[in-house]
Amino acid sequence: MSRHLSRVGVRVVSVGLLVAGAAGGIALGQGRPVPVPAGRADLAVLAEADDMQLLKARQNAHVAARAWQREAETEAAEKAAAEARTAAGRAHHLAKAVTAEKAAAKAKASGATVPYNGPIPGSCQEFSGNRETGCALMLAAGFGIDQFPCLNNLWKKESGWNHRAANPSGAYGIPQAFPGSKMSAIADDWKTNPATQIKWGLGYVKGKYGTPCGAWSHWQSAHSY
Repeated sequence: MSRHLSRVGVRVVSVGLLVAGAAGGIALGQGRPVPVPAGRADLAVLAEADDMQLLKARQNAHVAARAWQREAETEAAEKAAAEARTAAGRAHHLAKAVTAEKAAAKAKASGATVPYNGPIPGSCQEFSGNRETGCALMLAAGFGIDQFPCLNNLWKKESGWNHRAANPSGAYGIPQAFPGSKMSAIADDWKTNPATQIKWGLGYVKGKYGTPCGAWSHWQSAHSY
């Protein structure tokens, strides 16, 4: 019986030593990195690189999209501003035309002189009143500025550039149309509108003498035109 107990004791001690050794190996293993096979490590690096490239591609696409959006918004804003300026310009011209029309109607009704609201070129700004209007309309009719001295002399002799100048014979206005009612071919405000008279007079001069200087040359010899 004592021998049997001794054998059991030896086995218990042996098992205890084996368990202790295994436990020690596990403890030692926990403090060391577990080696990764070389092939798996390479795959991990490649996967990480792919992820970085994908992230950069997404960032670049986002930046490009934002830039395109800003450009589109800028173009839209510029287009809207241009359209607004065009609309404002049209509204301004329309309002100016309506104002001029109302002024003409009021002047006609009251018998007052109709003001000229057209553009005045820089070469005509040294003159004033009906002469300034005459210079501007002469250029608009296609004559050169060199013709204005002749026109100025012609109508200074005829009417003194007075749009209400009336001759007992029936001639009237700046160009001394005979009879004055001929100028109604331009507009029915011919009695009070210097521009209407000047337009008619320029047409008459062009049709009969070609130029204001041609008309003035004839006047100097005949004292009429």
